[in-house]
Amino acid sequence: MRLSYKWLSEYVDLSGITPQELADKMTTAGLEVEGIEPMAQGTNLVIGEVMECWNHPDSDHLHVTKTRIGDGEDDVLQIVCGAPNCRQGLKVIVALNGAELPGGTIKVKPVRGQDSNGMLCALYELGVDKKYLTEYQCSGIEELPADAPVGERDVLKYLGYDDTILDVSLTPNRADCSSMWNMAKEVGAILHRKVTWPDYEGKSNVGEEGTFKVASATEKCPAFLGKVVNHVKVGPSPKWMTDYLHAAGMNSINNVVDISNFVMLETGQPLHYYNLKKLPAREITVVDDVEMKLTALDGVEFEIKKGDLVITTGGEATGIAGIMGGEESMIDENTDSIFIEAANFDAVSVRRSSIRLNLITEAAQRFTKGLEPLSMQKAVDRSVQLLSEYADASGFEKNVSCGSFDYEPKKVTETLTHCNGLLGTQFTMDEVTDVLSWLGFEPEVDGDAFTCTIPSYRTDIERQADIDEEVIRLIGFDNLGSTLPYMQATVGRLTVPQQIRRTIRETLKSFGISEIVTYTLVGGDYIENGFRIPGEPVELAMPMSEARKYVRGSLINSVLECVQYNEAHQNTDNLFFEISKVYGKGCEQERLAVVFDGKVQDDRLHKVEEAGDFYAMKGVLTSLLKKLGFSESRVHINPNTSDTVHFHPYRSAEILLDKTSLGIFGEIHPAYAKKFDLKRAVYAELQIDALFTAKPARVRFSALDRYPAVTRDIALLVGTDTSAKQITDTVKKAGSKLIRGVDVFDVYEGDRIEAGKKSVALRITYQAQDRTLKEEDIAPVHEEILKQLGSKLKADLRG
Repeated sequence: MRLSYKWLSEYVDLSGITPQELADKMTTAGLEVEGIEPMAQGTNLVIGEVMECWNHPDSDHLHVTKTRIGDGEDDVLQIVCGAPNCRQGLKVIVALNGAELPGGTIKVKPVRGQDSNGMLCALYELGVDKKYLTEYQCSGIEELPADAPVGERDVLKYLGYDDTILDVSLTPNRADCSSMWNMAKEVGAILHRKVTWPDYEGKSNVGEEGTFKVASATEKCPAFLGKVVNHVKVGPSPKWMTDYLHAAGMNSINNVVDISNFVMLETGQPLHYYNLKKLPAREITVVDDVEMKLTALDGVEFEIKKGDLVITTGGEATGIAGIMGGEESMIDENTDSIFIEAANFDAVSVRRSSIRLNLITEAAQRFTKGLEPLSMQKAVDRSVQLLSEYADASGFEKNVSCGSFDYEPKKVTETLTHCNGLLGTQFTMDEVTDVLSWLGFEPEVDGDAFTCTIPSYRTDIERQADIDEEVIRLIGFDNLGSTLPYMQATVGRLTVPQQIRRTIRETLKSFGISEIVTYTLVGGDYIENGFRIPGEPVELAMPMSEARKYVRGSLINSVLECVQYNEAHQNTDNLFFEISKVYGKGCEQERLAVVFDGKVQDDRLHKVEEAGDFYAMKGVLTSLLKKLGFSESRVHINPNTSDTVHFHPYRSAEILLDKTSLGIFGEIHPAYAKKFDLKRAVYAELQIDALFTAKPARVRFSALDRYPAVTRDIALLVGTDTSAKQITDTVKKAGSKLIRGVDVFDVYEGDRIEAGKKSVALRITYQAQDRTLKEEDIAPVHEEILKQLGSKLKADLRG
């Protein structure tokens, strides 16, 4: 929030308090001031008058002037100026020799052979933001009014730029401080100084009975207050109002529109003034069930969808409620009657529409943060007061309204014992009640207890702890005593989930896989195309945008998007993993995602190259599980039959630990990979919650083998539907304790192989722990293996 020091001093006495001191005190009290900047800067300035002006003899754009800065004989200076609007008779801002401006120091020096004893200034050269200036003002020096006093030295005060802006960062719970009146109350409490608001109450209680009607056809507009003003005079705003609007970051338009903006800044209540004669009917209805296109005040056409709050009159839309009015009812120089709107619109609805339409207006920001219950009446009262004084308003009709305006002040009771106990302080009752009195809480003491009546604008105060927070932040955290923390001695160690996460990270990084962190919030398309989403999606009440509307239920889309980004930036061989939680309503899961996009090894010097394919992923996952203490016998790889949308139906598999499915790994389906502009990627997404509760095998010592191993290679003819796992499991079961290992080293289909068959080559390793095996030990076991392969898998030994 841009807080004007000068405007604030209208409500609270700031004498003896510099802007820097005020900023320090506000920051200490919880209202962080992030920056301090003057509206304009400049020393040694004076108002002058151009007495003579002629073209520079050695330039086609410079002028030489005789400029009077006083009434003395020595008060006429020769100054060279390059502005196109420089001319005789113009009242100007003169920066004299030694003047310090934002752009540097002014010095007397010749310009192309002509003496120049100063500088004629434009406002932006004094540090005034160009967005508050017209194109004409930005193209030349500032043209002061004809009655500007020549010789006036306090130029910034004359211009209305003798102000300092404090950039205050408001926390989400302090929506009340977006109002200048409420901010003045806060500063008054901090400084212990009286605050005076304008005498506005009851100013709208004037007028005759009228025919204008207001209604709401949606619960998203619980209250609407309006007033007809049949006569106004549109013209320029008073200079003080224009200056305050500029200080707040707003441009001046005309007196009527400026009053609506000024009152919003004062009270925090957004207002909209309609050109009464441009309304097709003398009624307004708020609806949220229309679909149409509407041209707003900025001339841009917006598409309205169901759910957007819309102001209608006579069945025609005339504004986007809480965000911006329509072009048709805009106030212009011919406006002579208006209708004042002050309403309370649903914060969530306004935020959603504002984000979707990309219209983040001052009004929308205030509705999104929430309004105080009495702000509508305050704003209408103040509007009538200012319109009467500065727009010659008359012909008022009685206020019209719909909805509920009931308000009961909130009361919160706290005890001094509980307050001191919670804060760890020893404040007296007088100290506590003094703070609360300055805040306007009107404390009533009853023994050890005190009851506060909360002002309507302090919507953040709900319970005892809120009262205690107000006490400590205003008395000061420096008053907290220093105590040693009480902590029970414990042995620092990792929990089981922490140990597993650390092992996963260390193991995958040892394979050369990099960890990534992707965004938790996703759009609706990522939810619709999610992998094993755990329950109904979790939707945010007030998302930043449609692309960040849900908490993700799976990792696949976020990870593939990361791969797409890296490929677009010419990064190849992307090996990534992510550990993150995913959510559904009422449940959450922790998952591991691993993706290979390219090669897992590429050593050109040693001519070592390995593709990141299905088998590479399988090897990584089984090695990881083994590292976690889960032996190969407990890990099962089954065909993937549950998800052929995300995964290739013949190049993917489901991985299980015991009988619990951990997830699916394999090649991404080509059609799905195409959505991310990927040619080929291998992906795995596993639920690791199951690993937290599963019991890993204990680490046991095993002596090195003392006796040699014997290997036998065999080639089998089996059906094409027979898996390698079936073959290896059969061999291990038949070979009993003598089998040390079974490896598949070749699979062949083609010439000389019967249709429907394939050749699988195995290497079987035999080894005993207590002796050297002889042929008579191996032969019967080997024969039994071949027999079991033939009977169970119909496997034939190739000759």
